[in-house]
Amino acid sequence: QGLKDTCLSTSHQHRRRNAGILPSLEDLLFYTVAEGQEKIPAHKFLTALKATGLRTGDPRLKECMETLKETLKNTSDGVTLDRHLFKKCVQSNIVLLTQAFRKKFVIPDFQSFTSHIDELYESARDLSGGQVADYIPQLAKFSPDLWAVSLCTVDGQRHTVGDTKVPFCLQSCVKPLKYAVAVHDHGTEYVHSFIGKEPSGLRFNKLFLNEDGEPLKFFSSPTRVMNFLKMMAGNEYVGFSNATFQSERESGDRNFAIGYYLKEKKCFPEGTDMTSVLDFYFQLCSIEVTCESASVMAATLANGGICPITGERVLSPEAVRNTLSLMHSCGMYDFSGQFAFHVGLPAKSGVSGGILLVVPNVMGIMCWSPPLDKLGNSVRGIQFCTDLVELFNFHNYDNLRHFAKKHDPRREGGDQRVKSVINLLFAAYTGDVSALRRFALSSMDMEQRDYDSRTALHVAAAEGHTEVVRFLLEACKVNPVPRDRWGNTPMDEAVHFGHHDVVTILQQYQNNYSPPAGADEKESAEQSIDSLL
Repeated sequence: QGLKDTCLSTSHQHRRRNAGILPSLEDLLFYTVAEGQEKIPAHKFLTALKATGLRTGDPRLKECMETLKETLKNTSDGVTLDRHLFKKCVQSNIVLLTQAFRKKFVIPDFQSFTSHIDELYESARDLSGGQVADYIPQLAKFSPDLWAVSLCTVDGQRHTVGDTKVPFCLQSCVKPLKYAVAVHDHGTEYVHSFIGKEPSGLRFNKLFLNEDGEPLKFFSSPTRVMNFLKMMAGNEYVGFSNATFQSERESGDRNFAIGYYLKEKKCFPEGTDMTSVLDFYFQLCSIEVTCESASVMAATLANGGICPITGERVLSPEAVRNTLSLMHSCGMYDFSGQFAFHVGLPAKSGVSGGILLVVPNVMGIMCWSPPLDKLGNSVRGIQFCTDLVELFNFHNYDNLRHFAKKHDPRREGGDQRVKSVINLLFAAYTGDVSALRRFALSSMDMEQRDYDSRTALHVAAAEGHTEVVRFLLEACKVNPVPRDRWGNTPMDEAVHFGHHDVVTILQQYQNNYSPPAGADEKESAEQSIDSLL
C-alpha cells in the first residue's frame, strides 16, 4: 500500500507540474539555494555546490559553468542571479544538480564525512617512521614530509587534503591497472594462460615461478595502457617521468635477471622481445599521476569500470571484478593477508609511496606518502586505511547480519511515508524553512496530511510562521484552503490564534486560488477515509 501511495503521489505531482501548478525543478533549486532572497550571489551557489562534493570543473557541469560565466558577464552587477537567470544557467544540468542538492549521492552528508577524513589525515601525518625508497635514485629525491589523500565517490563527489597536486610515479600501483586493460582487451582465459592468480608470499623482486611455470607479470601495448589510464582518470593529469624511466633502466639489474629467467623458462608468448618488454615495464612504472587523478582511477574501479566524472565505460565488468579480486588477495606485497584481514578492501601499493584503495560501489581513494615500512608499503598510507575501516563500515565483512555496527556514511534509502509526514509537519511547527526547501526539492508532497488530515500549512498558520506560510503558498503552490478532519482551514487556525499577518497572506492566496479538477472529490474521499481511521 505504501508503494502504491508513493506512486499515486508522484503521478499526481507530475500531472500538476505539467499543468503549471507546481514549480519546476529549476525553481525548487533556486528556492533551496536562495533561502528566501530574490537573488542568489554566484559565490553562494558555488559554495553550496562544493558542499555536495561536486566540483565546478566537473565535466558533467561544463554547460552549466560556461552559461554561468557568460551570464554573469552580461548582468548589471556581475555577481548575482535572479530566478530567471539562475534557471537559464542550471537547466542543462538540472538532473545532476537536483540529485546533489537532494542529497541523493552515495555519501549524502558529504561535509560531515570529509571532516572525518581530514581528522584521519591529520592523525596519520604525525607518524615519522619509514624510509623513502632509494634503490631507484629518482625516488630518493622526494621529501619524507609529503602526505596526501584524495577520494572520488562513484557519484563524482571529490575531496582532497594535503599535497594532492604533486606528481609522482605509479610504480607498482600501475600493475592492477595494466592487468585490467589486458583482461579488457584479451579476456580472462587468455591472460591467465600466462600468469597465475595466487600471491607468491615472497618479496616483490624475488626470482620465482609457481609450480606451473607461470610468471607473475603480464605485458601489453604502452599506448593502449596510457589511453586507458587517461580515460580512467576522467582526462585529469596523467604524465610520464622520463628521468624515472632512465633511472629504473640503469638500476634495473634485478628486473633484467627476472626477465632472462622468464625467457629461459619460455614464459613469454612466442616472438616476444624481452628487452622491449622490460622497457615497457619501466615505462609503465614511470607513469605520473597526482593523488587527485589517481583517486578517479580508483573510483572507476569502484564504479564497475565506468568513470564517475565522465560517465564513460572504460573497462568491462569482467576486467574490474578480476582486478579487484587480485588486489584484495595480493595487492600489498607480503602484507596482503594482514591488510585483507584488518582493512578488508582491494588495494595496491607502490614503492613511490602510493596506496590505491577501492571501496566497491562507494569510492576510490589514493593515499601518497614516500616513507615506506620494511615490506615496501607507505607508513602513513597503511595507518590511514586502517583507521578508515575502524571508523566506517567499509570492510568487506562489516555488513554481515548481527555484526557490530560502525558508522555508515552511505545513503540509507528514502524516508518512509510516515516519517516524511512527521518531518514535514515538524519543520512547519518549528518554522524551519531551510528544511522545507530541502523537502520540496526532494519532490516531497508538501500537501500530505497526518492522521487528522492536517497539513504543513495548517500547522504553520496555527504557529504564526509567516515565512513558512509564504513559502508553502508561493514556492510550493499548495492548496490554501485544505480542511482537516474537523473542517478547519489554515485561515481558521490563524484567526483562532490571532496571527493577523498570516491571515492577510492567506486571504491574498485564497482569492486567487482555483482548485484543480477533481480536487474537491479527492479531499472529500481523503476525509472519509480519515474519519474511518
